[in-house]
Amino acid sequence: MEKELTLANNGFLHLFLGLGMLFSPLIMIYVGVVYFLFLLPIIGIIWLTGLFTIEPNQSRVLVFFGKYVGTAKGNGFFWINPFYGKEKVSLRIRNLESEVIKVNDQQGNPILISAIVVWKVIDTYKAVFDLETLKDFNPSTGIGKSNPEESYKRFIKIQTESALRKLAHTYPYDNIDESEPDVICLRSGIDEINHTLATEIAERLLLVGIEVIEARISNLSYAPEIASAMLRRQQATAVIAARQKIVEGAVGMVKLALESLKEKDIIELDDDKKASMVSNLLVVLCADDSVKPVINTGTLH
Repeated sequence: MEKELTLANNGFLHLFLGLGMLFSPLIMIYVGVVYFLFLLPIIGIIWLTGLFTIEPNQSRVLVFFGKYVGTAKGNGFFWINPFYGKEKVSLRIRNLESEVIKVNDQQGNPILISAIVVWKVIDTYKAVFDLETLKDFNPSTGIGKSNPEESYKRFIKIQTESALRKLAHTYPYDNIDESEPDVICLRSGIDEINHTLATEIAERLLLVGIEVIEARISNLSYAPEIASAMLRRQQATAVIAARQKIVEGAVGMVKLALESLKEKDIIELDDDKKASMVSNLLVVLCADDSVKPVINTGTLH
């Protein structure tokens, strides 16, 4: 569990003390004192290693020979026991975009999906000691150096991809069954989907002291192997919806025309003539191309 330390802002005082011990041989030689001539500079060098700075939204995790002492978050120039390990941990807000992965949605359709996660560290103890830290090895020296930032990114990336897979298996990409308009899908229910994704990722990252500020889907599409088929289905759905609107409007116009003729007593139409008139008007109103008139040179019958 994180324990915050409040340090005295005493860096400049210890800086002068360390510099004084480092250059003390010059004064000792001048006054003729040669005792401990080389001891004080060594102490001064060690003394100066206890100096460190903390910038805004930064922190230092202090460890004394393997024992966690606390976390310093105050800003300024400080000095602490030189034998303390000082692990730098950033508390700033960062973001990470996952790679595009191919998964199957609830209906088994392959889709491509990725997400952007906005995050920050809120518990430095968990971030340092509960998460395995990656090390970068120098090929020439063979010495490994801890890389906590890369550890965070790798962990967040893996957990984000896992949450995306679970999310895709839970919801369909699109609502194919129009008889159920209230079905939540990945394409249309974006607000609820993003909230569910953020909650899922937050539960996983909280284990290592990381808070998820926001998570949202950045890329969503059908996989190339079915994209063309799904595009044709969407186009067909749009055409059918447009046709329905056209037919509804045409029927209303025909009804209005018949009622207007009857109210104004312009012409008396029997059932056959009404049927012929309705048929002709529907053809004119619902046709894709412009209708060419045909002149009837005979009788109405």
